[in-house]
Amino acid sequence: MADYSFGGSEEENAELKKLNAEVLDDPDSFDNWEKLVRAAESLEGGLNRNSNPQSIAATRDIYDRFLAKFPLLFGYWKKYADLEFSIAGTEAAELVYERGVASITNSVDLWTNYCAFKVETSHDSEVIRELFERGATCVGLDFLAHPFWDKYLEFEERLEANDKIFAILDRVVHIPMHQYARYFERYRQLAQSRPLQELLPADTLAQFRSEIENEGLAVQAGSQQINVAPGELEIEREMRTRIDNFHLEIFARTQTETTKRWTYESEVKRPYFHVTELDEGQLVNWRKYLDFEEIEGDYVRTAFLYERCLVTCAYYDEFWLRYARWMLAQPDKEEEVRNIYQRASMLYAPISRPAVRLQYAYFEEMCNRVELAKDIHQAILINLPGHIETIVSLANLSRRNGGLEAAIAVYKAQIDSSECDIYAKAALVTEWARLLWKIKGSVDEARQVFQKNQHWYLDSRPFWINYLQFELEQPTSADTEGAQYQRIKQVHDDIRRKSHLPPLTMKDLSHYYMVYLLERGTKDAAKEFMMLDREVNGPFSIQQIMKGKIAEDGKPTSTDRRLLMENGHPGVEVDEAAIRRGENPYTKYYQQQGEHPLPGAGQPQPLRYQ
Repeated sequence: MADYSFGGSEEENAELKKLNAEVLDDPDSFDNWEKLVRAAESLEGGLNRNSNPQSIAATRDIYDRFLAKFPLLFGYWKKYADLEFSIAGTEAAELVYERGVASITNSVDLWTNYCAFKVETSHDSEVIRELFERGATCVGLDFLAHPFWDKYLEFEERLEANDKIFAILDRVVHIPMHQYARYFERYRQLAQSRPLQELLPADTLAQFRSEIENEGLAVQAGSQQINVAPGELEIEREMRTRIDNFHLEIFARTQTETTKRWTYESEVKRPYFHVTELDEGQLVNWRKYLDFEEIEGDYVRTAFLYERCLVTCAYYDEFWLRYARWMLAQPDKEEEVRNIYQRASMLYAPISRPAVRLQYAYFEEMCNRVELAKDIHQAILINLPGHIETIVSLANLSRRNGGLEAAIAVYKAQIDSSECDIYAKAALVTEWARLLWKIKGSVDEARQVFQKNQHWYLDSRPFWINYLQFELEQPTSADTEGAQYQRIKQVHDDIRRKSHLPPLTMKDLSHYYMVYLLERGTKDAAKEFMMLDREVNGPFSIQQIMKGKIAEDGKPTSTDRRLLMENGHPGVEVDEAAIRRGENPYTKYYQQQGEHPLPGAGQPQPLRYQ
């Protein structure tokens, strides 16, 4: 990174240091980056080839970092190229333009500026024409590509290359775009003075000539009309008439195609990239527009629209995933799909939303690049340690390609890791048990995993939900139902008596157990159901287990005494010694109710369930 202590005045250096520090503190803030770029541009009143080398180096470094972070900002590529032209000349500016069009290949504005720059700084018409052709490939199909095509036509007009002008117009009149009619009128006028062989393909011209010769020329002879062989002049006149009609058919088709797209194009309010979010109407319009082009079935136009969409919607994962899936459905496009995933993963989809990267990993696994797929998972976990979805995905990937033990090894490594928090570990233990149950088919081993780990995760909602569901889903018969009932009852009792779950969560899990009693219980199940219903759904005064859990000594009678003292509310037993130590006497009560007290106050706030 450039040394900001050199170049410019002391005030400018101080401002640059401050703004650069703000960018480093919050690299995702576009406003901070803009301020830094503006400050760099104004160094020494504007940089030129005679400016301080340190100021030049600092400004280049800022632009490079800024455009690496936001590569779709075509206007800044233009400004950077202009800056390089004033500092180092044509070659340096051209390198910036090349970097720009590589970063945002379908920017009409950037390609137009680049080609205009080339026209003014180069005397080699073939080199310039080559650049225009590259641009035409990248942006020629854009609905608003007329500035580019105008610049291309203007260049050929300077050279008075009418054949080239006509050839360009012959391409443009087939493209549905905003100003299609203006190009067609010029094309039609120019066609009148061009040789016949330039107007249509040779086979079409031969067909027209043959038809005219066969039909002959109608001549009035007295009262009769006879056909005579037409002369060359008459043939050319008739051919031009037919060619004009043929061109009008092209115009009608282009007009129809333009009208079809006009509905969608008129709703595109922001055709360029910006960091601010798009409103839902814009997203809906892009979805409908993509649906339309996919149904039309033209691969080139559909791929071009996807690329346009992903400039505007670069930060929306759904469009990257949609593009990759559509491309995967096309024959022999494996490398194109890989390119889509790589662009999304490396530049636009934040790692905090790993869905695109996980989909990329599955794609590489499909292509038999298993180690790369694993590396993608590991890269996510470096930045998001303990991310449950990624760990489960990695474990399943390892199982598919290395067997059950490889998957279990992934879970064990993560559970033993210090970077994985207790809530993630609880979820991973349940996934480990699920593997043993569903894949290995060993119910006993899965049960042992739950039993050996339950004391670590007394406050984990996912752990206890999965444990109870595991026991509830075990198949039974008349002979084994009794033993399974004891297991299910034991899990439920542990939830009620040992876990640290919020009351509402315990109530929900008890309802699962109560349904089990009614559907699969024996003749004594109704008695247990009614007792549990009283305990779970009755008023607090008759909830013996809950009263015992909030009592200091664990006895419901202690809570009953407090109920009497506090006029029906369980109250809080006051420990004077604990208060002198600075402890909050309400803490335990609120925690048992599924709430946390606010720091420094005796008021509750809702517990955020995991």
